[in-house]
Amino acid sequence: MRGGRRIHLFGPRALAAPFLPTGAYNGIIMASEHHSEGHGQAKRLFIAATKQDQGKTTISLGLMAAFGELCPPVGFIKPVGQRYIEVDGLRVDEDAALMRSAFNLQCDLADTSPVTVARSFTRDYILRPRPDVLMGRIRESFGRVAAGAATVVIEGTGHAGVGSCFDASNADVARLLGAKVILVASGGIGKPIDEVMLNKGLLDQRGVDLLGVVLNKVIPDKLDSITEFVRAGLGRLGVRLLGSIPFEPTLLNPTLRQVLREVRGELLHGPDLLDRPIRSVVVGAMAAANALPYIKPGCLLITSGDREDLILAITSLTAAATDPRQVPAGLLLTGGLRPPASIEAFIRRANVPTILSTEDTYRVATDVDELRVKIQPEDTAKIETACRLVRTHLDIQQLLDAM
Repeated sequence: MRGGRRIHLFGPRALAAPFLPTGAYNGIIMASEHHSEGHGQAKRLFIAATKQDQGKTTISLGLMAAFGELCPPVGFIKPVGQRYIEVDGLRVDEDAALMRSAFNLQCDLADTSPVTVARSFTRDYILRPRPDVLMGRIRESFGRVAAGAATVVIEGTGHAGVGSCFDASNADVARLLGAKVILVASGGIGKPIDEVMLNKGLLDQRGVDLLGVVLNKVIPDKLDSITEFVRAGLGRLGVRLLGSIPFEPTLLNPTLRQVLREVRGELLHGPDLLDRPIRSVVVGAMAAANALPYIKPGCLLITSGDREDLILAITSLTAAATDPRQVPAGLLLTGGLRPPASIEAFIRRANVPTILSTEDTYRVATDVDELRVKIQPEDTAKIETACRLVRTHLDIQQLLDAM
């Protein structure tokens, strides 16, 4: 799994299918057909990053909550989405769906995610470019989101240049919407400074103001030292460090529900335990006695469905635990091999959440390892953590004053 976790081996991601429904143009999914309205005077802030997986969603969640307290009402839009899901028959970016659920947004869901990009988009767009169609849709949706809002959070996609191939880079969209930008970069010293300046070059070229930088996922023990050096390093280059947020490993832990979706498995037991977080993953191939030291609290055990010894080992550990926080996360059985009824009885008695996959162990382990963990609407603890981190480590009022 991404984010520093590793699968332990002992012993010998699924993308949505491309679609082109009614209203699609060149692989872009146009989510609504309403007419444009004015943008009003809402404060607006565009959240971009130096590259993918830097924590834009975490920062957006925290800012939505903080702005909602200090400068309500607040709106949200993700103008261009590359990871989409279906909600009530509408295909929208997954972060737009998250924000709507987390903050009970009343605006049209289609307007919070006006454009989603299908796989075939780039080739089709190069052959038949229509930037006026794309940018017009974004501008109109933003106008409706901003109507009546005091502040609007605009979440970008990746670094400042993502979308350049279809004339809608983050820098282009920020300019279109008249929004100042903050860049999210991962912790470190030299690397984030270099990456910030690379992104700033495109923002400057497009005439977009860079409000500052949020340093994310900083090693907690080095938070003060890294913050001091990065603030000085960016300051020499005319860029302000807005704050540093320490690394929080729980935000990168997937849940059993996410694994179930990723492997497209069958749930054998534990529907009420699917939101249990996974802190580590082991693949079982050795004898149960030798495997026991690896099966720790929060561990997901991946093994063939016919390894009754390992299945009984994890059920025994779970049944013996007196603290529910000390139990393994669950079982992921492979090969389409369903345990005998007698073994399933032990699973139910010990209350071990168990998923069955038809794929082989190597494929399943690879899928879990490559799972891209995103905060989901049901991840209430993660949402609360994200909001707390932003509220604690950023000066929200200073941000509002600078917007």
